[in-house]
Amino acid sequence: MKTIIGLVVVILVVFGIAFGGAYYFQKGVEDKMDGKVESIATASLQGLREQARMTAFMASFVAVVTSTQERMGLKAEKTMIMPGTVRYEIDLNKLQQKDVKWDKDSNVLTINLPPLILAGPDVDIDGIKQYDGGGILIALTDAGETLDEANRKRGQEELLKQAKGEVPMRLAQDATKSAIERSFAMPLKAAGVKATVVAKFAEEAQEAAEQDHGPAENAQVENAHQEPEGGAHTPAEQGTHE
Repeated sequence: MKTIIGLVVVILVVFGIAFGGAYYFQKGVEDKMDGKVESIATASLQGLREQARMTAFMASFVAVVTSTQERMGLKAEKTMIMPGTVRYEIDLNKLQQKDVKWDKDSNVLTINLPPLILAGPDVDIDGIKQYDGGGILIALTDAGETLDEANRKRGQEELLKQAKGEVPMRLAQDATKSAIERSFAMPLKAAGVKATVVAKFAEEAQEAAEQDHGPAENAQVENAHQEPEGGAHTPAEQGTHE
């Protein structure tokens, strides 16, 4: 009986040593892998920041604008068709170390991106077409030049307005995220690290956070920021970004 008990104790001790050794070995491997991922991610981030700006998407648009002018009882009108290209860029210098996060439990590397910057429009001068009406006023005065200047300004504004539309902005964001994800995923893959790289813009990260909290918790947060009746109210600061 004593022999059997002794044998069981020996087996348990051996099992404990083996299990403990395996645990610490696995933990060491994981810690080493985490350090490897962080080193590669830091190097990738530094390489991107050295590029200053990235243009991952470009789109072409056509603006059609009309301006009119009246003088001395006469009316002049000019219509301009203006094609142009807008570039969608991100300022890579705004990417910080805190924007790159590694989740070792899910093997996901997340990069939070700064907002897109619209550059341009680059107007296709050779592609501009103009149509006018009111030849007498245009012939006798500088109305033609005035209308051309107004149309050029309105045309560029219209090109940017089209560029900010939902569809081109979504396409530009998708292209930019894919480019950033490849920049981090390729060196990780080359180093033998199996990881999923996910790039997100700020608004996407905010939406994901709101979904994680749920409607009840969001309602509590909103109520916590409401002023009591008769309390002071500070107007929210508003800003625009071209």
